[in-house]
Amino acid sequence: RQVLYLAGISMGDKHHKTKSGLYEYKIYSILNDCSPELCAEVYMDLNYRTKWDQYVKNVREKTQDGKTAIYWEVKFPFPLANRDYVFVRERQDMELDGQKIYVILAKSVNTVKFSEKPGIVRVKNFRQGVAFASDGKKGCKVFMTYFDDPGGKLPSWVVNWAAKTGVPNFLKDMQKACYAYRKR
Repeated sequence: RQVLYLAGISMGDKHHKTKSGLYEYKIYSILNDCSPELCAEVYMDLNYRTKWDQYVKNVREKTQDGKTAIYWEVKFPFPLANRDYVFVRERQDMELDGQKIYVILAKSVNTVKFSEKPGIVRVKNFRQGVAFASDGKKGCKVFMTYFDDPGGKLPSWVVNWAAKTGVPNFLKDMQKACYAYRKR
């Protein structure tokens, strides 16, 4: 088990290798001065996400056959091709022992059609779960599981390195986004 300290965020991560050689990450973090409700709102707000997440190039929703899916294009650094995702997500607000917990689950789907674009690699295997709960102070505990197979011809060590560095940076950026969201 590793514990990382990044800009006031303490994060423990645990991972296990899948058959593809890619890791699935389990992350625990504390976001100071961000309530669980605020974190869930920021996480779910697609329009706001395009303003604070430097890697989001394009995001939109589409409903087809009663299912709403999200199309998400992610900027990858040169010389790599951008990736896009088509996924569904669901938010459930729960109560456990008098404490409110906000749970968001997402996974890739192919039931809602978004055309594939030339030069962009479609990620077909993605799943993420995140839960926000009070830390008993002014912040929140974040529990996240994350896996994606970005496709293409990337060596698994590159993908694993990107996930291991990208997720902590995402949480740091999300914390800043929460501070700014309150001031809007």
